[in-house]
Amino acid sequence: MTERPRTASERQRSPSINDVAAVANVSYQTVSRVVNSHPNVKESTRLAVLSAIQQLGYRPNNAARTLVTGRSNTIGVIILDVNDDDGLSPLYGIERSAREHGYFVGIANLDYVDRSSVRSAVDHLSEQRVAGLLVITPIEAASDALASLPSDIPVVAIEGQPGRGIATAAVNQAAGARAATEHLLGLGHETVFHVRGPSDWMQTQDRISGWRRALADAGREAPMPLAGDWSPRSGYEAGLMLARIPEMTAVFAGNDEMALGLLLAFSERGLSVPDDVSVVGFDDGDDPEYYNPPLTTVRQDFRAVGRRGIEMLVEQIERGERNDERSVIEPELIIRKSTAQAR
Repeated sequence: MTERPRTASERQRSPSINDVAAVANVSYQTVSRVVNSHPNVKESTRLAVLSAIQQLGYRPNNAARTLVTGRSNTIGVIILDVNDDDGLSPLYGIERSAREHGYFVGIANLDYVDRSSVRSAVDHLSEQRVAGLLVITPIEAASDALASLPSDIPVVAIEGQPGRGIATAAVNQAAGARAATEHLLGLGHETVFHVRGPSDWMQTQDRISGWRRALADAGREAPMPLAGDWSPRSGYEAGLMLARIPEMTAVFAGNDEMALGLLLAFSERGLSVPDDVSVVGFDDGDDPEYYNPPLTTVRQDFRAVGRRGIEMLVEQIERGERNDERSVIEPELIIRKSTAQAR
């Protein structure tokens, strides 16, 4: 490799991971994998990176890898202790992705989200000398708490609220709800009822927004959404109320667990799914294809969200600066046997 002349600014500062990436003609993530001895790197690529490291005299910026002092290869993950898998599912992709980037994961579990509890979790993780924070607390109170963190702490929020100075990785919840609603309207249903999740969850508000927008664009008035708490019991109770409405032929449930409760309630009230009522859920975890009938639902790629969150956090750690980037993963409507043409 031919050595290129270094600019005055490069001579005055230590070379960064981005300098190495530019010389080796690879991404900064690839440089990170080489530095952390990750096995899944082509030998030719590894040699190019090592040559660039030697040429530039690059040394990993240990100070940028910790919230306190010293070197760390641990990422702190803060989660809200919830019963619904929506809050925890991104963990599926986090640990593996962190390991691929040469990091371990330390977890702090919150019973309640406010500035004090988040600060306590940060202090706890700081004792482990974590390099940055990945926060999975998808409720509105988390945004204020995260905004209060020191600006030098690398942070990414999973399903966080945009526009608060914190980087976020999220599924396009509104688009998923819109797709579910449009699917039901396309089957000839006059309107679509909705069982929502808890009001303080950001996914709840985004799904309501997508549902209402689809109805408005079709010239239909949105019925009052029924309250749920993500549990099958709340879906069951909502289903008992919906079963009393003669014109009800289609329901979009805020998650698959509530849809499961709907199916039981409708069955007990003598309503056949999908002959009398079509039902769509949201999530597509491990079970919906085994519901009776198999559930049409909106699939969230939880692993992709977790992986993307780690990639964004590692970028902040390696560059030594925080950003407010937002990465959105598109959902997918999975059509099964719980929806059919309106009769």
